[in-house]
Amino acid sequence: MTTPSEWHRVVAESFGDRVRGVRDWDAPAPVDGWVACDVVDHLVTWLPGFLSAGGVELGPVPPVADDPVAAWQAHADHVQVLLESLRAEQDFTHPHAGTRPLGKVVEDFYVADVFMHTWDLARASGQADLLDPEYCAALLRGMQPIEDVMRSSGQYGPAVAVPEDAPVQHRLLGFIGRDPAWRRPR
Repeated sequence: MTTPSEWHRVVAESFGDRVRGVRDWDAPAPVDGWVACDVVDHLVTWLPGFLSAGGVELGPVPPVADDPVAAWQAHADHVQVLLESLRAEQDFTHPHAGTRPLGKVVEDFYVADVFMHTWDLARASGQADLLDPEYCAALLRGMQPIEDVMRSSGQYGPAVAVPEDAPVQHRLLGFIGRDPAWRRPR
């Protein structure tokens, strides 16, 4: 069993590898209306606001539009420091997350998001897009019972139908509203 800080390190490094591999930041991404740069911007901007609502601040990062690689690295470093601190074990209260240890909240909401968006960035940039199948299965198991809440949040599109015997990564992607067959336009 890994800790939130250990799992964040693995997932953030994997995403960071994709960030460093992007050659065209304006390439379309699988999220409707997004380009590759938007995937990084989303991850770098939503977590600070989420944490701030519970009284936790992250350090500053360079603007994503100026340098997506530097912005991602600075952001990932700030999150890693937070997760390795004693603060990660303390309770964190947020209107949408309730009250739980901060590290667990970051792992459940944010690290899972980074993991899923790794596929988006990989597809947008033509890089390797294989995700850890065990974590795909765990996320899918955890999200299926709260599907109505997820869809009503506006953060997930309608499910994309995939065969029941499809690989678990495809089933997860379809569940969160991605077409596993999506390819960037030429």
